[in-house]
Amino acid sequence: MHKKNMVSEAIDFRFLLMENYKKLKINEKELVTLFMIDHFITLGNPFVTADLLSLKMSLDVKEIDKTLVSLLTRGFIEYIAQGKKTITTLNPLKTKLYREFQISLTKEDEVKASKEVETELNNIFQEFSKMLGRSLAPVEISKIREWVSYGYSDELIINALKEVLSKGKKSLRSVDKILLIWSSRDDRENEGVSLKSEEWNKSLEETIRIAKTPWIDKNDD
Repeated sequence: MHKKNMVSEAIDFRFLLMENYKKLKINEKELVTLFMIDHFITLGNPFVTADLLSLKMSLDVKEIDKTLVSLLTRGFIEYIAQGKKTITTLNPLKTKLYREFQISLTKEDEVKASKEVETELNNIFQEFSKMLGRSLAPVEISKIREWVSYGYSDELIINALKEVLSKGKKSLRSVDKILLIWSSRDDRENEGVSLKSEEWNKSLEETIRIAKTPWIDKNDD
């Protein structure tokens, strides 16, 4: 089933209209008119005119007609020929509303993902500070963010630091190497190339630069 159809079945456009009419710059008079058009279409009246609407609304015909023209010119309603008949459709409005709904979902997903990343980063920062016995330098914080952006989990990064500390070292340069070694090993075991190794293999110069960078202690290795 088409994605938009799935959305239209799951979410009533009336709810979306109430939630978004201000954002779409629809005033209350136009809002009531749209609801009334939908009401008549639901009752089996495919062609909705100002005269028909006036039977249920307190506005006079001229005011309703003016409102219909505004909705039509701004792309919220449409009159289309269907065979020998003309019908009124709210499809343009529904398309706009479903688009707003999808944009809203995307933004929610982005916010959720951002919060998850920040939680993961804070966990790493705290563990690193605890195990190193000091606060992290800005360059170290930046490096940790880089690891997370490559797709390394907080558990993997913290375990890499534990591995480095067990060998009597304390530099992020050493942690960097451990992560690269583990990633390469996992790639070989899975007989494929992970996203992490792809990032490293794209630039040999970048790999060499990182390997030569003394993140904390030049004599640590």
